[in-house]
Amino acid sequence: MRKNNTEIYTEYQDGFGEDPVKKKKKRRLGKIIIRILLAVVGLVLGCVLYFFYTFGGTYVPVDVVSEQDYATMDLSDDKSTTGGDTTSSWAEGGHTPLYYNSKHPIIKVDQKDPDVENILVFGVDARSVKDYKGRSDAMIVVSINRRTKSIKLISLMRDTGVYHGDTDATAKKKLDKLNHAYHYGGVGYMINTINRTFDLDIQRFVMLDFGSAADVIDLVGGVEIDVSAAEVKYANHFIEEDNKLNGSNSPLLVSSGKQTLDGIQAVSWARIRYLDSDFMRTSRQRTIATALINKVSTLSYFKKMQLLNSSAGMFETNMTTMDLMRVGMSAIGYTDNMSEYRVPADKLYKVQNNPWMMIVDFDKQNKLLKDYIQGDKK
Repeated sequence: MRKNNTEIYTEYQDGFGEDPVKKKKKRRLGKIIIRILLAVVGLVLGCVLYFFYTFGGTYVPVDVVSEQDYATMDLSDDKSTTGGDTTSSWAEGGHTPLYYNSKHPIIKVDQKDPDVENILVFGVDARSVKDYKGRSDAMIVVSINRRTKSIKLISLMRDTGVYHGDTDATAKKKLDKLNHAYHYGGVGYMINTINRTFDLDIQRFVMLDFGSAADVIDLVGGVEIDVSAAEVKYANHFIEEDNKLNGSNSPLLVSSGKQTLDGIQAVSWARIRYLDSDFMRTSRQRTIATALINKVSTLSYFKKMQLLNSSAGMFETNMTTMDLMRVGMSAIGYTDNMSEYRVPADKLYKVQNNPWMMIVDFDKQNKLLKDYIQGDKK
C-alpha cells in the first residue's frame, strides 16, 4: 500500500524515514547527472561520426603482414590498387591516387620505442592524376616523441643509394636510388625498403601530390617564407608550370624577402633544385612543413575543425580515423619543440657519379639517426 505524504513526514519525524525534501532533491540531481552523461555521450558519438564522415575518403587500406606470412604469400598475381579521383583533372579537383601493389604489403615491424611514433609523409612526382606510378618526391619522416614532447622532421634524400626489397631475403644486390622504390613496387615496397635500410619502424603514411599539397596550404591562408633573390626566378618557373597543371592563376613572385606564399607559390619554391642542390631542396621542404604545422597550431579549435573538414580527400593515408585523432591529440603542444634532420648527414656519404648516387655509411648514419629520434638532440 502506497504511503501518503503525511505518513512519510511522520516517519521522518520519528527517525525512521528520509527527509522528503532531500529525497526529492536527490532524485532531481540524479536526473540532471543522467542528462549530462547522455549529452557527453552524444557529443563524443557525434565527434566520432564526424571524423568518420570527414576522413572516410582519405583512408586507403594497405595490407600489413608479418615477415613470416610474407614468405608464404603467393606473389604470382600482380594486383595494383589505387584510390582517389582519377577521372577529374587537378584543375577539376582530382588528385593523383596512391600506388599500392598487393605483391608488396607493408612488412610489420615492432615499435622500437613505445614513446616514439614515426609516420612517413611523402609526395609523388606526377604531372597528372593518372600518373600514379611516378617516383616519390619529398620523403619526410615525422617523428612524434611523447617522452621529450617533440616533433622531428627527417628528410630522406631521394638520391640515396639503397638495396631495394621488402625483406633482406628479397633485397636487390645492386644499389639504386631511394626514390625509385615507389615506382617499382608502390607504397609498401618503399616503406619496407626505408625500414630495412635505416632500421626504422614506419607502419603509417600520408601521401600528397603537388596539387593537394598546395590546396592544404591555401586552406590555412598561406605560409610565411623568406625567399632569397636568387630563388625568385626558379620559383616563378615552377609557378608557371603548376598554374598550367592545376588550372590556377597564382601570381609570380616580384621580390625577395619574407612574404606570405599561397599554395602554388610555396610548393613551387620547395621544388627548386637546380639553383643549388637537393640538400637545399629538402631543406625548403622541411621549412614548408614546419611553417604549415606552426600555422595550424595557431588556429582556434573551430578553425581547426573547419580545416579538417575542408582537407578531407586532399590526401591519402592508411591511418584510420581513430589513428588521426590519436596522433593529433598526442602532438598537441609539441609544435614549439620542432627540429629538423637530413639523411644522409654531412660527412656520412660519398658521391658516385655514374649513375649519380649518394653512397652512405649506414653503420654510422643509422646510429646517429636512432640517437636523434629517441633522444632530445636538436
